[in-house]
Amino acid sequence: MSSALSSASADPFSAALDVAAAHIREAIVGVAAANPVVLIDGRSGSGKTTLARRLVARWPLRGRVQLVALDSLYPGWDGLADGVEAARELILRPHARGMMGVWERWDWDASAHAEAHAVDPSLPLIVEGSGLLTASTSQLADVRVWLESPPSSRMRRALHRDGDAYRPHWPRWAEQEERHLLRDAPTSRATLVFAIP
Repeated sequence: MSSALSSASADPFSAALDVAAAHIREAIVGVAAANPVVLIDGRSGSGKTTLARRLVARWPLRGRVQLVALDSLYPGWDGLADGVEAARELILRPHARGMMGVWERWDWDASAHAEAHAVDPSLPLIVEGSGLLTASTSQLADVRVWLESPPSSRMRRALHRDGDAYRPHWPRWAEQEERHLLRDAPTSRATLVFAIP
């Protein structure tokens, strides 16, 4: 065994994401569709982006898979619900109807929409982001994932990832996540739930 594999397996966070990815791959194969939709939800710092990238790298079906991160759709620090709504209307609904979806990236520095991106309905799709599992989005997905992770671990990872730019916004974003938990009960809408240390 290489030292790289040894160190990866010794990391509980990485190991938990590997287990999650393996179960999600099984679920994707079980859907038996050419263009399945996978939604990954969880609070900030829970590992959604890392898990989504692992799924893309180890996609179990032939051909390529599309990945959309809600960080590219949220219109600023108060935009959790608006970003989810944009994903539903511009990406998930068109994909479910066999139509091309088009969404615009949110430029956080300019506080404005930027370039447009297309989503091909014939290809599989992964969408990841906080707030994603709702009553309306869940109906448009084949595999729905919730990541549960302790607040201290999540905050450490999120601030390590985004630095001090995120620190003053952490409470404000957390309040929006709390509203999502109370309003949408995302754990109950998930087909797979994983505990991430």
